[in-house]
Amino acid sequence: MQIYVVRAGDTVWNIARAFNSSVTDIVEANALPQPENLVVGQALVIPIQGMYYFVQPGDSLWIIGQRLGIDFRELARINNINPDAPLSVGLRLYIPARPRANAVSNAYFEVTGARPSQALLDDARLAAPYLTYFSPFSYQVRADGTLAPPPTADIASIARSYGNSLMMAVTNIRNGQFSGELAREILTNPTVRSALIDNIILEANTAGIYSDIHFDFEFIPADLKGAYIEFIREAAQRIRAEGYQISVALAPKTSDEQAGQWYEAHDYGALGNIVDFVVIMTYEWGYSGGPAMPVSPIGPVEQVLRYAISRMPANKILMGQNLYGYDWTLPFVQGSFARAVSPQTSINIARENGVEISYDTRAQAPHFRYTDADGRTHEVWFEDARSIQAKFDLVKRLGLRGISYWKIGFPFPQNWLLLGDNFNIARY
Repeated sequence: MQIYVVRAGDTVWNIARAFNSSVTDIVEANALPQPENLVVGQALVIPIQGMYYFVQPGDSLWIIGQRLGIDFRELARINNINPDAPLSVGLRLYIPARPRANAVSNAYFEVTGARPSQALLDDARLAAPYLTYFSPFSYQVRADGTLAPPPTADIASIARSYGNSLMMAVTNIRNGQFSGELAREILTNPTVRSALIDNIILEANTAGIYSDIHFDFEFIPADLKGAYIEFIREAAQRIRAEGYQISVALAPKTSDEQAGQWYEAHDYGALGNIVDFVVIMTYEWGYSGGPAMPVSPIGPVEQVLRYAISRMPANKILMGQNLYGYDWTLPFVQGSFARAVSPQTSINIARENGVEISYDTRAQAPHFRYTDADGRTHEVWFEDARSIQAKFDLVKRLGLRGISYWKIGFPFPQNWLLLGDNFNIARY
């Protein structure tokens, strides 16, 4: 699979010719709505086996081989060139595809309203061939230990069609927000705790569609850390006895002492030791209510994951990944909120406003600014093929279990193609 960044004067035709592809394949792979009007700085996925490299000044076969992880003699053999001869700048070299790593993948599926929209279902079907799990979001816990279920019929039907498993996401959401007080009501009452586990198991057995029970309890008061650990321990024992796996979602910490209600009750070592796997929410550095910045910059993401590996086995960790970016109005004003946008929408905004897309190599994230019809300046940070490939490389380098997406409904077709190109996705 090739990633190519559009330059001034490029057309889909000349890009296809340069990489032995076709206009149709490139348009379909990238869901290009206006293939005749590419955006400078836009990253395209070229759906070919392996990739091509064009020799740059100062390159040698040895340097290229070191950079791309292939022996220079093998590179010479594949391209039928003398390994000792100097390279011509601009020479096209073929680089074979690397072996895929094994990985587990999940995507949360949230419905607002009684039924999912057709667009949401279409996005789920596009993602389904590349996923181990869908996670309907969410079963909301009530103070008496009963559950308010989400609509699941449509996503269960898609999962059956594509061979996906389902994760039963259980949350402490009350009135649309994660509630620390609801967590207290549950975790401090042994009768309610037991009833909640009873109801989870009853729902899972009755539904007959789940393979994993997934707890996403957030903003738990710090003094309840021990109670949450004991609850998950009790839940794990009973849930496994019924034949299910158990997993938890964790806030993105970098130390045991990290302060803040989102972090303090999430004990990486204790919880990681109990459950089968975890989802670490490595996103929202840039968030809707904060200033413009990358949503999941690679450096902070890696810091969190390296801390996690110090507290639990790497093969228990799913790296969280956003499928969205944000469009902020500048200057940022406290109390204002950015608009969530998909990668496809972000590129369309850049095209409609005639601006180039830039790339922050330190954060590994694309971004741009534009001026709207009312003269207001906007800044957009989002994900593209380059940024997601950087995350896949990180997953492989750290030996993680896989990746978990928040959330279906933000179209990003390049992501799914690259996911399939990088990994053999597990199916249970």
